[in-house]
Amino acid sequence: MDFVIVLGALCFLMFVAYRGYSVILFAPVAALGAVLFTDPSLVAPMFTGLFMDKMVAFVKNYFPVFLLGAVFGKVIELSGFSKAIVASVINLIGRERAMLSIVLVCAILTYGGVSLFVVVFAVYPFAAEMFKASGIPKRLIPGTIALGAFTFTMDALPGTPQIQNIIPTTFFKTNIYAAPMLGIIGAIFIFIVGMAYLEWQRRKAAAANEGYGTNLLNEPEPFEHEKLAHPLIAILPLVMVGVMNKVFTVMIPQIYGESVSFIPAVIGKAAPVVQQTKAIAAIWAVEGALLVGIATVFVFAGRTVLAKFAEGTKTAIGGALLATMNTASEYGFGAVIAALPGFLVIADALRAIPNPLVNEAITVTVLAGITGSASGGMGIALAAMSETFIENAHAAGIPLEVFHRVASMASGGMDTLPHNGAVITLLAVTGLTHRQSYKDIFMITCIKTLAVFVVIATYYMTGLV
Repeated sequence: MDFVIVLGALCFLMFVAYRGYSVILFAPVAALGAVLFTDPSLVAPMFTGLFMDKMVAFVKNYFPVFLLGAVFGKVIELSGFSKAIVASVINLIGRERAMLSIVLVCAILTYGGVSLFVVVFAVYPFAAEMFKASGIPKRLIPGTIALGAFTFTMDALPGTPQIQNIIPTTFFKTNIYAAPMLGIIGAIFIFIVGMAYLEWQRRKAAAANEGYGTNLLNEPEPFEHEKLAHPLIAILPLVMVGVMNKVFTVMIPQIYGESVSFIPAVIGKAAPVVQQTKAIAAIWAVEGALLVGIATVFVFAGRTVLAKFAEGTKTAIGGALLATMNTASEYGFGAVIAALPGFLVIADALRAIPNPLVNEAITVTVLAGITGSASGGMGIALAAMSETFIENAHAAGIPLEVFHRVASMASGGMDTLPHNGAVITLLAVTGLTHRQSYKDIFMITCIKTLAVFVVIATYYMTGLV
């Protein structure tokens, strides 16, 4: 019965998300409904002590990233830089390769360390301009961005600085370059199959004479100036974000050491505020990089941006608030579900899968799917079962680097179900609904999940690491 309750809460949340209802409202309803059927006395304590605690913690840590990412995307749009880049790309590789261009831009930014959520905000203006110019349906933008940002550069390619590739290092004592050959093979598989699917969808739309679409939401502001910026100047803010994110990531721990503290008052006896640099450095780095990116836009197109900055940023801030709260609600939901007995039933059942790598892959992707979070699901799975995974690895003679890569890639599989925060953010930013665009995201999700088992099969057949 405990399992049915957890499964029911998950299915309910996915259903309402797909139907277009706000997860800000229904994530706590689903979570607390599960608590009600498990132990009614814990509804109020779990709401304030767990759901709201995790939700507020997420907002505290990540709202500035969402906000600056949204403003960055907006000034890129208002400056005309997005249109300049689109025009150059179309001249260079042709209108029919617009999707390939967007996938590659997303991949470069993600592998460069830019947050997935920031990539969505930053790339959307380019994608909208390019798809409109090429006559490709707007409904294909979310799937295209998802392939570039949520898949192979997030957790498959060795060396990616995304959190999904960092978490396993703590448990397996590996590094972010673990199992490089398997990671590259998995990345190539995802890229080729994903692009083949998207091209198939584009051709179907073209054969049906389906254009970009009309009466759409969240469309980029029209750029009214005739003269476009030079493409190298237009792309410079994106380059600066990627470069400065890396620079700040290296510099911040060196400047602040392991921790920094201060007394938040000049009178009284306030307790010192302590910040662990390791836990917060990545967030500071992204925020600093985005500020540099925004400043770069103003240096080269300040007058143009300021003409519409007031109204434009209102829209961006509204989008940032919505995206933050959507994702934070999902974070709270996952925390509550993970605390219920039904979740333990699922974890225990997963332990019974005999093959060690398949066991790990299914365990991590199932928990990521339930919690709606790749990092959250993997964190829960490895915290509970990493010792078992390590024992299985030693018994079977499998390098821990392989377990690292499998866990990392599996986390990014079924986490992109309808209730996932990144999915909801992506759809909110693009002004589309689950009904319009989720089918393509789900296909990318299936391809990503299949890639994990391709990697496992490759290891057993070749022994490559």
